[in-house]
Amino acid sequence: MSFDTEVLIIGAGMSGLGLAVQLIRQFGVRDFELIEKSDDVGGTWLQNTYPGCGCDVASHFYSYSFAQNPDWTRKYSMQPEIQRYFRSVAEQYRIEENIRFHSIVEKATWDDSGKIWVVTVLNLTSKVRSVRRCKILVSAVGALSVPKKCETPGVDKFKGPLFHSAQWNHEFDWKNKEVVVLGNGCSATQFLPIMASGPDAVKKITQFSRQAQYLSERDNPYYSSTFKNVMRYVPLAMRIYRAHLYWQMERDYPGFDIENGKAIREDLKKENEAYVKRTAPKKYWDALIPKTEIGCKRKVLDTEYLASLHKSNVELISDDPVKEILEHGVVTKGGKEVRADAIVLAIGFATQQMLFPMEIVGKGGLGLNQYWDTTSQSVAQAYFGTCVPNFPNFFVMMGPNTVTGHLSVIYTVECQINFTLRLIAPIIRSLPSYRSKSLLPAFLAVPTSTVEVRLDAARRDSQWTQREARKLVWASGCVNWAIDEKTGLNNMMYPDFQYWYWFRSVFFKKEDFVYRDAESVQVVKASWGRVLALLAGAGILASGAFLGREWVFEEFPKRLKGLDPRILVRSVTKG
Repeated sequence: MSFDTEVLIIGAGMSGLGLAVQLIRQFGVRDFELIEKSDDVGGTWLQNTYPGCGCDVASHFYSYSFAQNPDWTRKYSMQPEIQRYFRSVAEQYRIEENIRFHSIVEKATWDDSGKIWVVTVLNLTSKVRSVRRCKILVSAVGALSVPKKCETPGVDKFKGPLFHSAQWNHEFDWKNKEVVVLGNGCSATQFLPIMASGPDAVKKITQFSRQAQYLSERDNPYYSSTFKNVMRYVPLAMRIYRAHLYWQMERDYPGFDIENGKAIREDLKKENEAYVKRTAPKKYWDALIPKTEIGCKRKVLDTEYLASLHKSNVELISDDPVKEILEHGVVTKGGKEVRADAIVLAIGFATQQMLFPMEIVGKGGLGLNQYWDTTSQSVAQAYFGTCVPNFPNFFVMMGPNTVTGHLSVIYTVECQINFTLRLIAPIIRSLPSYRSKSLLPAFLAVPTSTVEVRLDAARRDSQWTQREARKLVWASGCVNWAIDEKTGLNNMMYPDFQYWYWFRSVFFKKEDFVYRDAESVQVVKASWGRVLALLAGAGILASGAFLGREWVFEEFPKRLKGLDPRILVRSVTKG
């Protein structure tokens, strides 16, 4: 069956953009589409525009390895600069030409007869639905794409502005207003100091927190022109600096081990406690010094949040949670009423609703959520966080158990991208856009149509992930975004060093996957010897026919380096 585009990518954020660029860089193909709900690229860095929004990973490492930027203005960049970076990458590779903006994917269904994905796309502006058929489908919606809904009773009663930090209301002028903040995660520690300071400060900001966060000191220096020039002009300077940043973060990983990392965590805990006591008001020490294991919740870099708690217009309440939202404020369980002109929700994202609200239907009409219901107690799981059995040619960027507690998510996603491209290479090389650029005769193309992870391999990978995750601090008892409260399963964190994640992306177990041709006949790996034998049988190497002896014996071996050595083996039974 024909298709409209070879690769369809859902989302033009960091992971979708990175995959699109690498399709161009590694295969030279542009027959792909990205479906993006917003009006620009950047994903979470386009969506999150709250005051003070920035990254907690150093900029030179929070960037693509293939698009290093010598011009970062400071060590930890702010949202506008990060979004501009992603836009510059998109412009460099002309990715915008392939993006359908203001659109979402409602449903994707695998057509087993045609070996394609049939995708229903809704244009959010015109409300027109269209169908796009693709050979390969990639979800790049990210784990932080759906803000949590406020479940506090009375939320619909409130008369003033009430919004999530990821959906900031820029029409709201907080000057001399009374504001209530629900939550104390990373976003709250960034926007609260700005709202409480300067000539446009709030009259009063009252923050309700549940669990204390580990806040660590952060220096955020501006880079000098000399430093930028070194990054730009000195060979390997940026790569060496990136390697240094990587090592600084990766060396923290042993501290996540519940048993063997106690000494490391104890030192970090003492360091954190000393910083809080040195910086924050004494009356808040109990609310700010966690009782849980350090690392169980991701550490937050302090952006003058602790210092802002000294201000007279700031109040932190940690022992009297909000019971109900009223028309003009909130009431706590202790009966205290707090007036509010606006309520800001800093309550995080729905990380347990993987790929929500899309409907993905694989072979035999099996829905993705239905598969997870029957195999992992409704908790999302995927092989290498990327592949799911019964869903051929379908890949998930930032999928289950791909997040780390210590490193850059871009590093992880690049590993996923490389892994995915290695898997789909035989399929891409069989498709028209690649074949039109290839100098090899058409009859040498191996007609690989689908790739799918084996069910037993996916089960082993999930069992290993959950077994190892139980040994780490995320399972030590605190409430965090990684653990499903009902089952205790971890669907977010990868339980190992990130260099091992990279290693697995390169040297994956090929026997864990099944390749098939258009007739569902299995395609298996073959040696170069057998490929050369086929060529010899065709008379090419023997006589130099068609291409000339010089091309055959000198140029042709070079071409072989880019060809995947697979041959078609027709099984007695199909499937």
